[in-house]
Amino acid sequence: MSSSIKIESVVKEKNRMGECPVWEERENALVYVDINSQKVCRWSPVTNEVQSVSVDARVGSVALRQCGGYVIALGTRFACLDWDTQAVTTILELEQDKPNNRFNDGKVDPKGRFFAGTMAEETAPGVRARRQGALYTLFPDHSVIKQLDQLDISNGLDWSLDHRTFFHIDSLSYAVHAFNYDVHTGKIACPKLLYHLEKEEQMPDGMCIDAEGKLWVACIDGGRVIRIDPETGKRIQTVRLPTPRITSCCFGGKDYSEMYVTSAYDGLDEATLAKEPHAGEIFKITGLGVKGIPQNFYAA
Repeated sequence: MSSSIKIESVVKEKNRMGECPVWEERENALVYVDINSQKVCRWSPVTNEVQSVSVDARVGSVALRQCGGYVIALGTRFACLDWDTQAVTTILELEQDKPNNRFNDGKVDPKGRFFAGTMAEETAPGVRARRQGALYTLFPDHSVIKQLDQLDISNGLDWSLDHRTFFHIDSLSYAVHAFNYDVHTGKIACPKLLYHLEKEEQMPDGMCIDAEGKLWVACIDGGRVIRIDPETGKRIQTVRLPTPRITSCCFGGKDYSEMYVTSAYDGLDEATLAKEPHAGEIFKITGLGVKGIPQNFYAA
């Protein structure tokens, strides 16, 4: 199967910290964020054009809204983004007692609730306060619950195809965990270790699920995405990318058979950057032999 896999760089406009790719069917476009440039971006495969909206804080995640536009998690607040007017409307402020925290990855669950988690920013290279993060759920009525706390870097997340399991990554645990998930209440419970990354895989970052119920995990500094079988807890495939700081992945394209993978150039020194011409670009992988599923919409 692997011989038919093709990897191409499709977005050459480099991201400091490209993250949270989302395929938007209604626009036939890939939506993503550049966290450190404080931008929400949209790339059209038809025109090859990247449009972006600048926001006033680091933006960790973006998701589709049922009524149009996007829901975003930026700084320590949830907000709505109107793409046409570029207006950002705050829904709720959180963690105002933690000025060094910011939101990171997020995704919408099968019932239209937006899950997003926080993390402490580095105070110096490689230095951050531990266990400052949490995972929140924003309901369509704009109420919020805290699902997890004492996290380091709340990251990749998704749901099983039968909606009975929630998968989540806390990056500094170097692991993917599975939780019981109640689709009616949106509550998660009973965490268990699903997969612990091998040394060469480095640190887990963003994650998505495919139509066969297998998980794809982006390995930052590992230069790859790995496919994990949640039934066995085993890695079943590795796809290496042409740059080390691989941050997240999603399926897209007209039949969801293309995988889009984001990357970053922040965190690479000048000598490394000179040897990494593709750092910060976005890649398209075809020929995986598996499709993804459409993204859920935030129901407000």
